[in-house]
Formats: sequence, structure tokens, C-alpha cells
Amino acid sequence: MTELINRPEYLNQLIQNKDVNLVKIVSGIRRCGKSSLLDLFHQYLSDSGIEDSHIIHMNLESLRYRNLSDYLAFYDYVSGRIPDTGRTYLIFDELQAVEHWEKAIESFRLDFDVDIYITGSNAYLLSTEFSTLLSGRYVEIRMLPLSFKEFLTFYEFAPSVTAEEKFHRYLQFGGMPILREYRFNEARSIQALEGIYATVVLRDILQRNNQTDQRILHKIVLFLCSNVGSITSPNSIGNVLSNEGDIQNGKGKNVAGKTVEKYISLLRSAYIFYSIGRYDVKGRQLLKTLGKNYIIDMGFRNMLLGYRDADRGHILENIVFLELLRRDYRVYIGKVGGTEVDFVAEKPNDKLYIQVTESMQSPETRERELRPLRLIPDNYEKIILSMDRNYITSYDGIKSLNLIDWLLA
Repeated sequence: MTELINRPEYLNQLIQNKDVNLVKIVSGIRRCGKSSLLDLFHQYLSDSGIEDSHIIHMNLESLRYRNLSDYLAFYDYVSGRIPDTGRTYLIFDELQAVEHWEKAIESFRLDFDVDIYITGSNAYLLSTEFSTLLSGRYVEIRMLPLSFKEFLTFYEFAPSVTAEEKFHRYLQFGGMPILREYRFNEARSIQALEGIYATVVLRDILQRNNQTDQRILHKIVLFLCSNVGSITSPNSIGNVLSNEGDIQNGKGKNVAGKTVEKYISLLRSAYIFYSIGRYDVKGRQLLKTLGKNYIIDMGFRNMLLGYRDADRGHILENIVFLELLRRDYRVYIGKVGGTEVDFVAEKPNDKLYIQVTESMQSPETRERELRPLRLIPDNYEKIILSMDRNYITSYDGIKSLNLIDWLLA
């Protein structure tokens, strides 16, 4: 077994939910570390004095369980191993391998004294049937690839390497934990990412949606990668692809737009992209039109497009978006009159307005980034994040922070 590296943010979430009467679902893209997290949690239970007989831990993709692809066989097998007394911890990895697994899970909850933890690589785990069956009785822990802070604990750097150089590596290679084994070997890392990407596309998208055209899906992925952080709509993407002859557009109806919308939804279900909507800050309402799409990890973008530094502003924006998700914010694009704020980030008792730019050095950029924040009438915190390191830390109460410092805070 390979050495397990702790990811305390996620492990603590599992520990905080331990023995709470909810099914714990760890979701996220393939290979982002979900199985390792369950191994860490198993270790934690053992270290806490839970006997091995009271921990049932199964990875359903193992051929050892090849006869358990049906929920009844699965239920019978697990039930036979649950002790008669005391609480048992059920840990199931890649549970989507069992058809109608949700029926077995609900039955375990009803029939035994158990605490249940499950993972899966796609949102089919949280499909309508499951949500209906277990409505209000599960908690989802969304796992993301490594944050920059985690990245620094996963890799070893020579003492002479600066924070900026480490961050450059992070932008180039991304945060998929498996890449640690290649120690920044670019060719091997790209190969590994290609393998993960192909598995996600083939197994989590194409196999489950047999009407899907792989070529069109790939074109849409490339388009979204090239336009991270840019405002787009399914219709506008559909128009581009129909003009290039990739999708047929019907008369009078935006067939191409509807096709693109369906494909983006599949990419979201496989956790490759996140879509966010726009929020009218003054009118305090969500707007239905136009949004942005962000990719789950920069490594995939660089693998698909080649590493290029040209659109650093949007790349940095993508990094900030993922970090806000990790910090449990709900994130929107802010519309303020005719201007825009990169992110409105909300928690029940907190709100942040954030602008992201590579540099605030030029007066034009400074004015462009500050203007929308100045137009917001409330007193919540307003921040500009950039790669600058200078002595100006505030503009009329709007904080100016170094992006790397903010990520490590």
C-alpha cells in the first residue's frame, strides 16, 4: 500500500460527521484522492479503538466483489458480515458499480446500527432516485484536487525555490495527487492526466449516455478550456460549433445551444467543469442568462491545450474560484450596473466581493478592477487579488492582497 498523505480539511469533515445519522457521500472527479481519504478515515477509526470486525471497507471496483453488481446480492453479502452488537462502520468505495445501490444503503440504515461512508466518481451517485430515497438523510463532501497549500505538503522542494516558482509549478501541473509519483516529469504527468481524462470521458460520460458524440464532446471541452473565466452561453458555443459544421442547427430553434447545454451538464456530472451564474448585486437576484465555466484542475487544461502563459488572468481566476469552493462559499459572478465583479462569494453569515487580476501596476487596470467594487453600496469585504508584492494594501478600504499569500492564509 502506498504511503497515505493526510488531507486534514477533508478528513476533519468526515470526523465531524462521524456517528451523525446521515449517509456520508464523498464526491469528486476520478483520482482526486477519495479512496485515499477513506483509507485515512479507516485508519482513524482503527486508531480510535474501533475493532476491525466493526469496520467493513470495500472497493466495489475490485474483482473480489464481481458478483455483487446487484443490490440484493450486495445487501446479503454485507448483512452477513455485520456483528450483532455495537455500531459497525460501512465504508464503500466506487459504489456506482452496484446497480440500485441506494436501495441497499437505505436498508442498512433501517436494519442495523451502522454509520455509512461512500464514494463515487460522478453525480450519478446523487441522481434523482437516490435523492428521493434518501432525501435529507445524506451529507455530501465534495472533494477537489490539491489546493496550493496541500500541493506544498505533497511535494518536496529545495530550500532555494521561491513561493512564486512553486506556484508556477502548481499552475503548470495542477493538483491531481497521482502526479506526485512523477516528480514534475512533464511527459509522464501528461500521460497520467490523459489516462484519467479518457477514463472520465469514456466511463463516466459516454458509457452512460450512448447518444453522446465523442467528437462534439471533445470540441466543447476544448472550447470551455480556452474560455475559462469568459462569459459564454450554450447558444453562443452552439453557434461557434454549428458555424464550423460540428453541430447541425435547426431552423428557428437553437438546437445547437440545447445540445451544448446537455453536454456541459454531462461534464459537470463528471466533475470536470463547474458552471456559475450571474448575480445582480444591486437588484439582489440571480440572472438567468450568461455564465462562466471553470475547469476542475489546471493540469487537465494544460494537457488539452498545451501550457501557455498568455491568459494568466483567467487561469488565476479559475484557481481563486476553486479555492472559494474549498472554503465552503457559494460563488457567483457579480453584475453591478454595467460592470462586473469576478466573484460574489457567500456563506450564511458572510459575503466577499473579489476581483482577480495578474497585476495592478498600470493605472488603467487599477481603475478597471476598482470601479465595480466602488459601485457596491454595502459594507461587506471587498478584495483585489493579484500577483503584485507592493506596499499598497488598500485602496479606499478595498483590500489589495497577494494571491499566493491569500491561498496560503
